[in-house]
Amino acid sequence: MVQHFDLVIFDCDGVLVDSEMLSAEVLMAMMAEAGLPITPEIFRADFLGRSFAAAAARAEERFGRPLPPGFQAHYRKRLLAKMENELTAMPGVLELLRVLDSPYCLATSSSPERLEVSLAVTSLADFFDGRSFTASEVERGKPAPDLFLYAAGKMAVQPSRCIVVEDSEMGLRAARAAGMAAWHYTGGSHVKAGYHLPEDVVPDRSIASMKELGEALSLFGLCRKSG
Repeated sequence: MVQHFDLVIFDCDGVLVDSEMLSAEVLMAMMAEAGLPITPEIFRADFLGRSFAAAAARAEERFGRPLPPGFQAHYRKRLLAKMENELTAMPGVLELLRVLDSPYCLATSSSPERLEVSLAVTSLADFFDGRSFTASEVERGKPAPDLFLYAAGKMAVQPSRCIVVEDSEMGLRAARAAGMAAWHYTGGSHVKAGYHLPEDVVPDRSIASMKELGEALSLFGLCRKSG
């Protein structure tokens, strides 16, 4: 039986924009400055794919003390400045969005401020006007299913008819918990640098590029072939 889908939900960081290595650079530098040094492995385990509040709670649990006062605001300021100068769209994403034949939206753990910069800098803003949802709109962020269920509800699509395109463990767990198809996007710089999913996280499909994503979506009638 061929499964039918009516909505594609994109994560933003690490899927639409190649931002996770920028985040890691800023965060690791600031954690070291605060006397709380982290390795790339800790960044991937505790921070990747989580809202800042959830990541801060993990850091407090790991180090036995909270992040310094004002850390989040300072981190956001430094990261946004870096993004404005260095952030790029994921290769091929603009071309993919132009040939999608399906409703789509994005659902991200990023703050609204960070999302606004991400979309503006990468020329993606017009594609996601009125179809962007952030963790600030729900009680629980990823890996809870709340954000994806909220996005599907806003788009008036049943969860079982949604495909989620995610790069992180937390996002894929959230998609599974929401009862949606979980597709792992592996084209980001952080994945190429060594990020791997835990063995218990098994996506429905792994996608290495936007070209491959378009080909996979076309199998379900969700994307025109760009030639």
